[in-house]
Amino acid sequence: MDRSGMADFLRARREALRPGDIGMTEGARRRTAGLRREEVAAAAAMSVDYYTRLEQQRGPQPSTTVLAALARALRLSRDERDYLFRLAGHAVPDRLGRADHVSPALQRVFARLSDTPALIISHLGETLAQNALGIALLGDHVGARGWARFEAWRWFVPPRGDREIYPASDRERQSRAIVAGLRAAYGLLGPSSTAGELVSELLPRSEEFRALWERQEVAQRFADHKVLVHPELGDIEVDCQVLFTEDRAQALLVLTPEPRSEAEEKIRLLAVLGVQRFPAG
Repeated sequence: MDRSGMADFLRARREALRPGDIGMTEGARRRTAGLRREEVAAAAAMSVDYYTRLEQQRGPQPSTTVLAALARALRLSRDERDYLFRLAGHAVPDRLGRADHVSPALQRVFARLSDTPALIISHLGETLAQNALGIALLGDHVGARGWARFEAWRWFVPPRGDREIYPASDRERQSRAIVAGLRAAYGLLGPSSTAGELVSELLPRSEEFRALWERQEVAQRFADHKVLVHPELGDIEVDCQVLFTEDRAQALLVLTPEPRSEAEEKIRLLAVLGVQRFPAG
């Protein structure tokens, strides 16, 4: 691990950014060149003390999860991300098999979306980023661990919590779309990839998944009209628009209601409710 090199690199990348680059409001008075340490720490979901120690060459070797979070927070390109991993003494992530490094260009667009639900997902259905409204509407999946990181797992394996946000009448269509998307990733990455491992884990656990997998349907489908169900607000109709990265490994999904509709008013209420859940009765 090159502590000095990593500290210099983190500091230089931090000083090259402005608050607006990560979706933050820039105050009138700023003495610090670029971002403050606490701003990077907040964007990477880590303590200020931990990040400060990394810049001061005093921290322990960061894990690959921490490095991936820093790469996203500092808007690193893939080459810069790989360089950071090497400085920290870790093997460089497989670019084909992993999509957890959010494209900086996609991240910049995402950071400017605050008044409508939005999220970034990988070609394997792993949620890489969500804004506050996206979490309030769909649940928080960025912090999920293990196979629960993937939409297909949460959809087909009990307790199958993801199904609750879709009307019962639309769940069959959603099941087919999820499996078709996973097959597209499987075809790209191969049976020895994470996609192949996920399929192998799902086949013995879900009869529904097995039946749909045997249909050999292949598609990446996101742009759509959806009805989503919120526990307090009920049905919310939205249009789902998608922006892909050039290699189609990641997609930014933006869920927008029709202007001046009941759904638009519910989205406004969602911003007030946040992730609160009120007991029945």
